[in-house]
Amino acid sequence: MSKLGKIAEIPAGRWTKWLVVGFWVVMVAVLYPLSSKLTAAEKNNASAWLPASAESVKVLDVQQRFQSPNDYPGVVVYYRASGLTAADRAKAAADARRFAGLHGVVRGQVTGPIPSADGKAMQTLVVVNVGKQGWNGAIAPVGSMRAIARAGANGLTTHVTAPLGYAADNAKVYKGVTGTLLYVALVVVIVILLISYRSPVLWLLPVISSVVALVTAEAVVYLLAAHAGLTVNEESGAVLAVLVFGASTDYALLIVARYREELRRHDRRHLAMATALRRAGPAIIASGSTVVIALLMLSFAELGSTKGLGPVLAIGIAVGMLAMLTLLPALLVIFPRGVFWPYKPTYGSPEPTTRGVWARVGWSIAPRPRLVWITTAVILGILALGLTGLKANGLTNAQSFRGTPDSVTGETVLAAHFPAGAGQPVIVIGSPAAAAPLRAAFAATPGIANVTPPVVRGGWVYLQGTLTVPPDGQAANATIDRVRATVHAVPGAHALVGGNTAVNLDIARAATHDNKLLLPLILAVVFIILAILLRALVAPLILTATVVLSFAAALGVSAFFFNHVFGFGGADNSFPLLVYVFLVALGIDYNIFLMTRVREEAHRRDTRHGAITGLAATGGVITSAGFVLAGTFAALATLPSTFTTQLGFAVAFGILLDTIVVRSVLVTALNLDVGRWMWWPSKLAHTPDPAPAELSHERAAALARV
Repeated sequence: MSKLGKIAEIPAGRWTKWLVVGFWVVMVAVLYPLSSKLTAAEKNNASAWLPASAESVKVLDVQQRFQSPNDYPGVVVYYRASGLTAADRAKAAADARRFAGLHGVVRGQVTGPIPSADGKAMQTLVVVNVGKQGWNGAIAPVGSMRAIARAGANGLTTHVTAPLGYAADNAKVYKGVTGTLLYVALVVVIVILLISYRSPVLWLLPVISSVVALVTAEAVVYLLAAHAGLTVNEESGAVLAVLVFGASTDYALLIVARYREELRRHDRRHLAMATALRRAGPAIIASGSTVVIALLMLSFAELGSTKGLGPVLAIGIAVGMLAMLTLLPALLVIFPRGVFWPYKPTYGSPEPTTRGVWARVGWSIAPRPRLVWITTAVILGILALGLTGLKANGLTNAQSFRGTPDSVTGETVLAAHFPAGAGQPVIVIGSPAAAAPLRAAFAATPGIANVTPPVVRGGWVYLQGTLTVPPDGQAANATIDRVRATVHAVPGAHALVGGNTAVNLDIARAATHDNKLLLPLILAVVFIILAILLRALVAPLILTATVVLSFAAALGVSAFFFNHVFGFGGADNSFPLLVYVFLVALGIDYNIFLMTRVREEAHRRDTRHGAITGLAATGGVITSAGFVLAGTFAALATLPSTFTTQLGFAVAFGILLDTIVVRSVLVTALNLDVGRWMWWPSKLAHTPDPAPAELSHERAAALARV
């Protein structure tokens, strides 16, 4: 027996199955306390996302000599449309004194209230040290500030905005998100498993195995984040929960389907499971490894959040795959065939791949495969035209929320009555010897107002300027570029430009760099893996092309919905890359499920019959897997965040398109048209295929059976 056969017998063995279950029970008992600490290891500050070489990060490093990197500036805005009263001014002054006494407020860093020129608004600047919690540390102080400002307002409207206000509102969006997403994903998975299996018991085993995988993955990620410098933020933590649950259930569906198939051929369930693992295991390992390697390519990103996301999700996929190849088979063979009740697969019952809807689909495509794949490709190409409307140039603060939180409303009021960039200054640092010309150059830059006097400390001069435009738009980015060009030209100044707007600009440019580098790199890696797995060159080229076409169509449809249905103002810079990674990696996942079965059947007979049998055998499980993964990603849309809503919609739609249309129709039609040449240059390319006319004669008899 081969090494793979011996390994496959471990979770399927009469006694070893108990060892496997015992191992996972111990793992969960040990790792569960660590998994619950993952949130504490998250880094949600911008400096953890950017590369150290970014100019704004260098400014943050120097800025630590003037203030803590955990200091977040906030602005409390007061507004009365009819004009401020003496009582309003007195209240704002009293509020400022109360703000100064709040926990976390930096001593001496409460300024104001400052009235607006039109006499309708006031602003009080408050700097809060949020500690090492990132934006989570902003929730409590901002909550207290809002409560103080609203108390006794008597018609005076109040808001807390600027980086501190946005940090608190962002933190609220993601607070408890992992638990919420897990519950939503759990409901989705249970419903789809109940529909797929039509069994009141069987669904429990994949769900239990998926929960075990998630707990283990979160513990491993926590250990690497706490002790090995892995960057984790709340977005990656949320996606981890969704991906582990969805991908693990996908692998479970494949194993259960193959096990059910083998139970019809073997009278002993332990032997049936060992056979199922020997035959389905390589496909699962290959597909899971492909996804892991594709995700690890994100480690080459400049953007810290993207760089950390790859290893985080790769760990989740690897752990999920391991759990489904060991724990789930052990649990399945512990229970008798009755676990499938009421549709128990009995020994000697008819082969399911000879009948059913997917067998009918395959035989229906067989007479005219070229017409089918050309028509399908043209339709997908038309859908991809929507890409021209994709606005992935970043989101403003207001656009990043679904809805209008207090910080967004406050920024609107602030911009209407004060200089647009109030509360989010542009920061320039440089050599003290060049302080005067540096300040003059900074102040003379179009788009900058109210430059502060230079402050010298630790060998650096420190300047702040106010933007005359909103701090999170394209006009502000252009101003940052002008400031950098101007101050860099000051002789001997060695100037650097930072601040919140500069950080966001550097994040956008790092994301653009990552898109250009990683999109072709991931595609090349996927092609190489497919070529090795399928031992061919033609099939990997065709399959890779179908995945790219599917991705383009999904993104085109998403862009249409974002612009004309949901009314989103744009998309995050990293949105195309993340959608690409998930759809390409997971699309190849389904390609491997299908094509390894087609190759197996082609060895038994020929490629064209293998294409029909492969679709009949895997069409149902791939479609079910697609609905599971699409449903779990769609759970991201439950969050009031534009980014997660867009990611969830695009990936969910793309997966459904991939499993229902691309995998089942386009790839099957290509298999039937290209035939044995799919496997060129391997020996399988020399196995004769039946002529189309011969298939047409078989089709009538086959359709009569199904």
